[in-house]
Amino acid sequence: MIQREGEGWRLAWDGSRQPFPALVGGDGWAVELTQAEAEALRDAVAELVAQHQSMVDQLMAQEEIELELERDPWWLIIEGDRATWALRVMLTPAPGQRALEGSWSEMAAAPFSQALQQLFGQP
Repeated sequence: MIQREGEGWRLAWDGSRQPFPALVGGDGWAVELTQAEAEALRDAVAELVAQHQSMVDQLMAQEEIELELERDPWWLIIEGDRATWALRVMLTPAPGQRALEGSWSEMAAAPFSQALQQLFGQP
């Protein structure tokens, strides 16, 4: 089992726990994900963070930004400014499957997204 956590976030991977080997969590919540869901989340977060990074030089110091990304089965949003941002996610799977909504604060979002890329590998 591999575990990483920080203030307001946590991640875990245990390949022996099928069909839900991944765990992601925030302040007061956690959910188990399938490998495909975890990999899709990793890819979507990486894309959204890259979009934010590409816009940082265009933003004024106190200017706020909101970026959304929908990549099946995830919907994500970053809200913040050029220096800090919060992350909110929603899993909307096929009918009859579970769904979830979670978020990470401005303090937790960047460390969570970095750990997500490291723990579940680069896309």
